[in-house]
Amino acid sequence: MALPAAANENLTPFKLTAKDFPAINENTARLGRLLFYDPILSGNQNISCGTCHHHDMAGADAVSLGIGQGGEGIGTERVALDGVQRIKKRMPRNTPALFNLGAHEIKRLMADGRISEDPIFGNRFNTPAEEFLPLGIDSLLAAQSLFPLIGEVEMGGSPEQNEVAVAINERLDYGWPLLVARVRSVAGYEPLFVAAYDDVNTIQDITITHIANALGDFVSAEWRSFDSPFDRYVSGERTALSARQLAGMDLFIGKGGCASCHSGPLFTDHQFHALAVPPFGPGRIRRFDLQNRDVGRMGESDDLADAYRFRTPSLRNVELTAPYGHNGAYADLRGIIKHHLDPLAELSSWDRNQVELADVSWINHMDFRVWDDRLEMDRFRAAVDIQKTTLSEEEISDLIAFLTALTGNKSVEGRLGRPDAVPSGLPVD
Repeated sequence: MALPAAANENLTPFKLTAKDFPAINENTARLGRLLFYDPILSGNQNISCGTCHHHDMAGADAVSLGIGQGGEGIGTERVALDGVQRIKKRMPRNTPALFNLGAHEIKRLMADGRISEDPIFGNRFNTPAEEFLPLGIDSLLAAQSLFPLIGEVEMGGSPEQNEVAVAINERLDYGWPLLVARVRSVAGYEPLFVAAYDDVNTIQDITITHIANALGDFVSAEWRSFDSPFDRYVSGERTALSARQLAGMDLFIGKGGCASCHSGPLFTDHQFHALAVPPFGPGRIRRFDLQNRDVGRMGESDDLADAYRFRTPSLRNVELTAPYGHNGAYADLRGIIKHHLDPLAELSSWDRNQVELADVSWINHMDFRVWDDRLEMDRFRAAVDIQKTTLSEEEISDLIAFLTALTGNKSVEGRLGRPDAVPSGLPVD
């Protein structure tokens, strides 16, 4: 049997190796692992980065829109608490997995690209903190790591709940020194920071920059993944892919047109596209928005041409990262692939029952409110910039088979894993 055309193409542009990542500082990565799972960095000291980016769920949380501050448990078992910590809304977007985010080629993070490498504010990065982001941040991942800590629905909480949120409410960067003071109060962190940084001699030398860089190094080092069957195939092991996976690769590169956006070693062009993924949830609204909606890249750029466009996600380990879409609108790969083939038709027939959401009685009624706004939905439908494509069900199955060939082997478990305990003594999710 003749091989599909793509099997004979030069696949070097898709090759990912250790050279595509920065060198690992083992001491800072190990320190970052503990900070990543330590609730001491949250306003109410009850949630960590690892709560929503958990090793048991491939660095994500396995739900469409999660519950951050004000929840209990992990993944699909996480529930919203009532009382003083009662949540006001869900997370605005689906929690992304963390695979390969430290790669050199990544210059922007988040679905709207609001954190990027850019010298505009004199501190290497363009972030929501603008000129108030501290100097000395080593990487894009380190810069990004600071913002969930001060996000009200992520880890910061609200002003009536804790002093960190009160400070954040005055100015974003005012909350970070209070978190640093907490870390300085834990004697067990001192030797770890001293070992990780040449400029830390005592616990009082710790700054938010040290914390950010440790978190960034951990995420960069922990979820590097390029040991999939596809990687073996590209490296010359021609038996690494099945006949169905080879057929799917042929469709991916050719007729399906997938590689026009999902290109390169990470299977992403890092650009923004409007796909009319069914909207729901609170959305990442701007201050002057009067209704629940998410305008995507336009929220960062203020350019109407960017309305409803979201950054192309990497497809490495995509088999493990359901649900799919910037808001987790599709429960499985077949659903999101079919949406790409004919966005408007799939939008019209979309079954909202596939959405994985925690039952929260006081906010459930708001989840699909955007669908009642005729003008917003008209604008949403008019923004699609992907061409309709026709594939048979069998061809879609072939594509899915190829996508499973992008799943790593040992790398998907994480290099260091989840710690059993953290220096603060607080519970580890």
